[in-house]
Amino acid sequence: MGVAVFFHADLGGGEPGGGELAGAEVAGGELAGAEVVLGGSEGRHAAVVRRIGTGERIRLTDGRGSWAEGPVVLAGKSGVTVAVDERGTTAAPDPRVVVVQALPKGERAELAVEMLTEVGADVIVPWNAERSQFRANPERVEKTLAKWRAWAFEAGKQSRRTWFAEVTPIASTAEVARLLAGAALPVVLHEEATTPLASLQPPTTGDIILVIGPEGGIAPTELAAFTTYADPVRLGDTVLRTSTAGVAAAAALLAQSRWR
Repeated sequence: MGVAVFFHADLGGGEPGGGELAGAEVAGGELAGAEVVLGGSEGRHAAVVRRIGTGERIRLTDGRGSWAEGPVVLAGKSGVTVAVDERGTTAAPDPRVVVVQALPKGERAELAVEMLTEVGADVIVPWNAERSQFRANPERVEKTLAKWRAWAFEAGKQSRRTWFAEVTPIASTAEVARLLAGAALPVVLHEEATTPLASLQPPTTGDIILVIGPEGGIAPTELAAFTTYADPVRLGDTVLRTSTAGVAAAAALLAQSRWR
């Protein structure tokens, strides 16, 4: 069994884009060799839900590259105390993988966010595409963003990431086009494209912007806006659903870059 990962706000790397931890504190000055109290919702989850006990090792991360690890020396209903014996930092991923995900319906939204986070997407941009059937009233936008960020946050811990995925505000088609304009590698998936995704050469640095359309496909006006900056590519011989196309494409690009 691997070491469980929990979020801790005070490890020196800044706030992640996914949640807050109340009641976290460091006892004993310097973090190395200190006892770290994991309280708040994360501490209760560790102690009550995960039933982390004395002697088990856990890793704490701030979601922005800093981490600390050690055995649990005290466990109670309110949280756990960790005796830190290892700590470090992880460089930010480069090139960054930014996935523009058209808003799926129902449970497919959660599936898309979880899988993109697990595979290693650095930024997830929800896109209100013409065929997304998403009514962008303020209340629904707020609830949707909160859900996406919570899913990415939990998936980041589940997949033992040190850098958590960021979920941006919902983007318009014009905003997606501007992202493509500034990309080191702009990628737009389209089922009628003739160029295979596998033929692209990922950059060594910068942003890979990957656009995933909705179930009904990218509308002609949207495609026209995007092809100013990127020629459409096809993923393969089959047509994937919007909730799975992003993770397959991101994995293909990562296999040619950061995973080597």
